[in-house]
Amino acid sequence: MAFDFAAPPDRRGGDSTKWNRYQGRDVLPMWVADMDFRAPPAVLAALHRRVDHGVFGYGGPSPSLQDTVRQHLQAEYGWAVEPQWIVWLPGLVAGLNVACRAIGEDGDNVFTAIPVYPPFLGAPEHSRRRLCSAPLVRTQERWQWDFGAVDTMLTERRPRLWLFCHPHNPVGRAWDEEELERIADLALRHDLVIASDEIHCGLVLDPARRHRPLASLAPEIARRTITLMAPSKTFNIPGLYCSFAIISDPDLRRRFQHAMAGIMPHVNTLGLVACEAALRDGGEWHAALLDHLRGNARRVHEIIRTLPGLAMTPVEATYLAWIDCAGLATANPQRFFEQAGVGLSAGGDFGPGGERFVRLNFGCSRVLLEEALARMSHAVSEAQ
Repeated sequence: MAFDFAAPPDRRGGDSTKWNRYQGRDVLPMWVADMDFRAPPAVLAALHRRVDHGVFGYGGPSPSLQDTVRQHLQAEYGWAVEPQWIVWLPGLVAGLNVACRAIGEDGDNVFTAIPVYPPFLGAPEHSRRRLCSAPLVRTQERWQWDFGAVDTMLTERRPRLWLFCHPHNPVGRAWDEEELERIADLALRHDLVIASDEIHCGLVLDPARRHRPLASLAPEIARRTITLMAPSKTFNIPGLYCSFAIISDPDLRRRFQHAMAGIMPHVNTLGLVACEAALRDGGEWHAALLDHLRGNARRVHEIIRTLPGLAMTPVEATYLAWIDCAGLATANPQRFFEQAGVGLSAGGDFGPGGERFVRLNFGCSRVLLEEALARMSHAVSEAQ
C-alpha cells in the first residue's frame, strides 16, 4: 500500500499548537515534536467506527487492547509482559511526574543526563525533589555517556530515581546494548529506580537495528524499572493522549499507582481506540514512515554539515536533529533562524549548556524540509 508523506494536510488556522505559534508570519514551524502527517488509515478507520457508535460513556482499556499491547511488544522487541504490568496514563509526561512523586521523599535528588526533553527538568521540582545531572558528550560521530561523571554524580548526590531517555530526545541516539548494560550496572550499584522514557522506541531509523527496552535486559533490572511508552510519536497521534507504563515489580507498581490516585484522569476513549488500531494494524504505514524519515534525516545531515558555524551528528532515532550553532556569530541561534523564517526549538530549554543549540523537527514533507534548509543556508551565508 502506498502512503502519502509528500502532501500532508494544511494545518494552518486550526487547533495546531505547532502551526499556530507563527500564525500570520512567514515562519516555517519545525519545533515541537509532532509530525505533519495524517495518522495511519487503520487508526482513522477505527476512530470513525467508534464515533459512529455514538455513545461515549465511561470506559477503559479492553482485553483486546491489553492483548494488542503485549503482542506488539513481543513482536517488535522480543519482550514478554504480563497484563497486570500495564498501567494506563493520559500522557508520558504525566508518567514522568508520577514517577517523581512515587520514588523517594521531599528533598531527594532525581538524576538525568542533559541535554534532555524539557519535562525531565521540571518534573522533579513539581514533586518537591531536586534535579541533579551530568552532561552527555559529543564526538564527531555521536553523542555518548561520560560514565565516570555519571558515577561520580550518583555517588555524591545519592538520587533515588534516574529519569532516562531511550531513544534520546534531543540528541537522537539509539543507545546500544553495551551502553544499556552499563546503565543497568549503575542502577544496581547505586540502588536506583529508573523511569525509562521509551516514547520514541518505534523511530529507530537504522533498519538493521531494533530497540531494546531497558527492562528486558534482566529480571533484576525489570524490578527497578518503570518503562513509559505510547503510540503518540510513532503514529503521530499525540493529541489523543494515550500512553502506558509497564512495571513488573508489584511493590513498585503499587507505589506508582498510589501516586496517581485521585489526581490522574483516565485515558480518553478515542485515545484507547487509536492505540489499539495503531499497534495492531499500523505496521505498513510505520514502515513507509521510517523510509521517509530516513531520507529526511540524511538530507538534514547532508546540508547542516556543509554550513559554516553549524555541526551535528547523524540522527539514529527520532525525527529530531540537534544542531550545534556555536560557530555562528549570535548569542541566540533560535531567534537568528526564526528571523530567517524557520521556527526551531531553543536549545536552552533542554538544560544548561544547550543555549548554543537548536532542535529541528524533520517529521514533515520533503518540500517543506528543503525550503527550511534553504532558508537556514541563506541566513548562515548572509551572516558570514
